[in-house]
Formats: sequence, structure tokens, C-alpha cells
Amino acid sequence: MGIKHRTYLAVLLFFPLLSGCIAVATLVDKDLSYHKIAKSAKFEKIRLKTKYFTFTCFYRFIKPGEPVNIYIEGDGNAWISRSRLSNNPTPRIPLVLKLASIDESANVAYLARPGQYSEKSIPKVESAYWSDKRFSEEVITSMDEAIGEIVDLAKTDKINLIGYSGGGAVAVLIAARRNDIISLRTIAGNLDIEAVSKYHNVSPLSGSLNPINFAQNLKDLPQRHFIGSKDTTVPSSVSENFVKRMGDKDYSRITVVKDATHSKGWTKHWKEFLGYPVDKARLPANN
Repeated sequence: MGIKHRTYLAVLLFFPLLSGCIAVATLVDKDLSYHKIAKSAKFEKIRLKTKYFTFTCFYRFIKPGEPVNIYIEGDGNAWISRSRLSNNPTPRIPLVLKLASIDESANVAYLARPGQYSEKSIPKVESAYWSDKRFSEEVITSMDEAIGEIVDLAKTDKINLIGYSGGGAVAVLIAARRNDIISLRTIAGNLDIEAVSKYHNVSPLSGSLNPINFAQNLKDLPQRHFIGSKDTTVPSSVSENFVKRMGDKDYSRITVVKDATHSKGWTKHWKEFLGYPVDKARLPANN
């Protein structure tokens, strides 16, 4: 069932992505790229050590005590090809860090996923945690713990969660277990991992939790789900079924971004997108 009266937004393209939320585009110097983005946004870098993993976090806190916008990275460079797993899931092109850098809110943080931005001084992460177990209980528990550390640093008790692709799945799973989340946004979010696996005819993520199973828990949480009209990685039916599971039968919490693919079309208008309501109010059509 399609979305009635869909909202379309004009956007530009950014970078290509293959199935499974896996960035495989070539970038000559990805380290320089993310350092440059972080520096331009005046982000500081910190390592957050949790029970199972050590995470990379970039942040800028200007007004302690005010809400913090926490961006959760996607699956990154998890696969080299459809059948070959990467040994380094660091995003080749740091789209989510770029989105965080565009955010002019007083308190902003970016949280990477297990194994991303790894260094020799950080314990090695098993590749299962960016493949079959990418949304496992230990991953979600650890990322929840890392978010707790971010909240302590920001001296706040109010979180706006923003997740891209697989980071959208993580955001949902974390929001379902915390009581300090005041809003949730997903961008091309993988909100039903079983449906996405079937769509691509690949093996299910048997070691992972499925976000759609927690949709009912979040029915009263202010949220908005942005999907690309040309996204062939996560079909629109995924977000549709997620909000429908919450009882949102008119899909009012979904915004379809015209011409956006899974990875392209999210940066130019991100400031505008952040201003869109996260409640059930329908946005005016912009065809």
C-alpha cells in the first residue's frame, strides 16, 4: 500500500550505495575527509569504552544542559562486494558526519558503529558485528551505554536521536529502551531487517534484533522518517510498514524526499529537514 498524499522535496545527489546499506564508493583519502569535516564543524574526538566495544565519537557541546542531537552512523563499508565482507567498516564517504556538521544545534554528537574508525590501540572487533550481528543485543547494549556517556558529557537528559540507514535501526532499538529520548528521526532507515533481506534475496541477519518488532513501544514518541523516492536499497514499504505497526495508517510521520536515493540527496536541505515537525502533523505537499 502506497503513501497517500506523499510529501516530496527537491534535493541534490551525494554518493552511490549498493544493496545492504553498504557504501562502496571510492574515496582517495577518507581519513583526511572526515578530519576535515570534523575540524570545520569544530568537533572534538573522543573514544567511548563500553563493555563490549570502544566507539569513536565526534561532538560539539556549546550549551550543557540543553538537548543533544545524536547522529548514529550507517553500516559503512561493511562489504567490499555482495559476497565479500570488508575488514574495515569505516564509511568511505562520511555522509552522516557531514549531516551532523550541518546541524547548528547547541549540542551535537556523532556516534560511529563497532569497528569503524578503528586504530591499533583499540581492541579488534569481530567482523560478525558489521554483518550478521550488526544489530545484536551486545551491539545495542553497548551503543546505549555509549550514548549514556555522551549524555553525561553534555550534562543533559534530553536526546534527539537521528539514524541513517542501519543507524536508523540502531536508533529505533535504543529509543525503545531509554526514557530520555524526546524525538527520533531516521534517514533511509532499515526499520525491518527481515523485509530488507528478503527484498535483496540475501540471508537474514539471524544474530540481530529487528526494529519493527519494537514499533509499538514507540507509538507515542515524536518521530519523522525520511525516505528517498529513488531508494532501491531500502524500499519505501519498510518505513510504511513500520509506522503502520504503530497505528499511523495515513503515514503522516513519513516524508518522501524527491529524487533522493539511499545515499544521495540528503545534505543540501538537511537544515530544512531538521526543522520539520516530528509529531503527527502532515507537511504541506511540495511537488
